[in-house]
Amino acid sequence: MLEPVNPSGIMPPFNNVYSHGVVIPPDARILMTAGQVGVRPDGTTPASAEEQAEQVWQNLLAILAGAGMGVEDIVRLNAYVVGAENFPAYAAARSRHLGACRPAATAVFVSALVKPEWLIEVELVAARI
Repeated sequence: MLEPVNPSGIMPPFNNVYSHGVVIPPDARILMTAGQVGVRPDGTTPASAEEQAEQVWQNLLAILAGAGMGVEDIVRLNAYVVGAENFPAYAAARSRHLGACRPAATAVFVSALVKPEWLIEVELVAARI
């Protein structure tokens, strides 16, 4: 079983939407993804941050499924969001897809991603026992 770590000696996770740490047992199968952006399978990129955020999660879910995993197996998320104005779109999609799961997570505002039309990029680590 994956074990969230939120010690009482430090500040609780901000808004209770993540865990400070997650212990992965030694017998777990581990998946690490490359950063996923909001590009559709046909190579097009939606214009809005909301659509890109949703596509990012569709891409991540497809990778998880390909490894025989689901959102409950996510132990770490790193999100890169272009500008604070696009964060609500990322946060809403994240909340929709994660539900009650609370992986260790970091979100960083950046000035740009590799392509100027890309607004959100997310990478994850998942573990299945």
